[in-house]
Amino acid sequence: MFSGIVETIGILCGLRWHEDCLVLTILPKIMFQDIMVGDSIAVNGVCLTVTALFENTMEFHVVPETLRLTCFSELVLNSEVNLERSLEANARIGGHYVQGHVDGIGEIIALQQDGKGALLVTMTVPSTMTKYIVKKGYITIDGMSITVVDVKDDKVTVTFIPHTQQVTCVKHYQIGSKINIEVDILGKYVEKFLEASKP
Repeated sequence: MFSGIVETIGILCGLRWHEDCLVLTILPKIMFQDIMVGDSIAVNGVCLTVTALFENTMEFHVVPETLRLTCFSELVLNSEVNLERSLEANARIGGHYVQGHVDGIGEIIALQQDGKGALLVTMTVPSTMTKYIVKKGYITIDGMSITVVDVKDDKVTVTFIPHTQQVTCVKHYQIGSKINIEVDILGKYVEKFLEASKP
């Protein structure tokens, strides 16, 4: 479980295949001192297990199913990725509860500065996800907990403040960029409860 508050950026310094897994080697700008092999780290919003640790880098194995559901196939060497450690039981929740289980891939279709430094980003999302996305509700984009500014059909708009742009991979967003999206799990629980309550 995560909170959607990015702790540091990582540089993708290694990309190789091992059997049917894509192995990512990541150099964090700030190395986590308390992690071990087997720990969970959100990498662009995807919960991955640390499979190897070195002095300044970490390795992760990405299985085919994760590659299919995320935009990891778009990554290239020297890409920047958002990193967050899993939550501790007594941790402050700065965003919202994020599972690290990506629901689908979005595509950025518009970028607009508001004149005060904030960046409005509009993206298309899979139609199967729109029923879980509400105005002023939460959505997770590349591991970042963000409030939805507007949603219309399959188009969702969010705003990134200047600080978020500076310390995350948002600074690299362009028209056509693919992004990992996770909807708020609460919507899925409500849907499940209502379905079970039907006569």
